[in-house]
Amino acid sequence: MIDFDISFVFQMVNFLVLVLLLNAFLYKPIRKQLADRSALISGAKEKSAAVDKEVQEKLASYEARMREIRAGAADERGALKKEAQLQEAAILEKARLESGEKLAGIKARVAKEAEEARRLLKASAESLSADICEKVLGRSL
Repeated sequence: MIDFDISFVFQMVNFLVLVLLLNAFLYKPIRKQLADRSALISGAKEKSAAVDKEVQEKLASYEARMREIRAGAADERGALKKEAQLQEAAILEKARLESGEKLAGIKARVAKEAEEARRLLKASAESLSADICEKVLGRSL
């Protein structure tokens, strides 16, 4: 059986003093360091979350702005394309009119030259026929 004598009391007192000393000089500073570290980590996590949220907001804003710019560029490109098509149609119509006028001028000139050639050929045919008749008949007409 266990005897409870004075040495047991000294051991209990010694143990309690040791626990108090360890608590004061070891456990409390370690717990304080761990609490400080935990607070620092949670602060860093909160700051990281705030920065991440800010980055996400800026990214969303950037993407929205890019969509607006792309839409504006598409609208402007469409307007420029329509304007270019109108200019192309105007240039083609002008070229068509000019070519029509030139063609009419060429046709008129060809008709004039053909009429002049007919007149010259008619005059030349009359003189040639008179020459041929003179030669065939052997006398002048």
